Amino acid sequence: MNENIGLQLSRAPRIWRAVLDQRLAPLGLTQTRWVTLYHLWQMPEGQPQCDLARAIGVEAPSLVRTLDQLCEQGLVERHPCDQDRRTKRIHLTEQASPLLEKIDAIVKQARAEMLAGLEDDDQQKLSEILGRIEANGMALLNPDGSKGDDC
Repeated sequence: MNENIGLQLSRAPRIWRAVLDQRLAPLGLTQTRWVTLYHLWQMPEGQPQCDLARAIGVEAPSLVRTLDQLCEQGLVERHPCDQDRRTKRIHLTEQASPLLEKIDAIVKQARAEMLAGLEDDDQQKLSEILGRIEANGMALLNPDGSKGDDC
């Protein structure tokens, strides 16, 4: 058994994000902002704020400041949910589209460079293995099968 696998699993995402941070810095984006925008872009339109927080892996209250900043920049808007006025749904603005296209191009280029030397089959297998590790970890965190608390 590889005793260093835990260290490798913790280092790889830090390096991945550091590369992206370095390449996205000229766009004036902090890691928190680009991660939030990119996740929101990948999700269906009008996500509840708590679902976005869950997808990013932060607590819903922690996301509020970032969303405030993105609203001030004109990149996102919050709208009350029709079914529950306490819930805010997050929408990207038209102004966000050109920025997200730049982010996406940078992410794709970095991904290609980070995965250089891995064949498509290797990448698929890696994705399956990481998915299995993630599922095992979630099962350990939530042995009763719950997905966490509602917000």
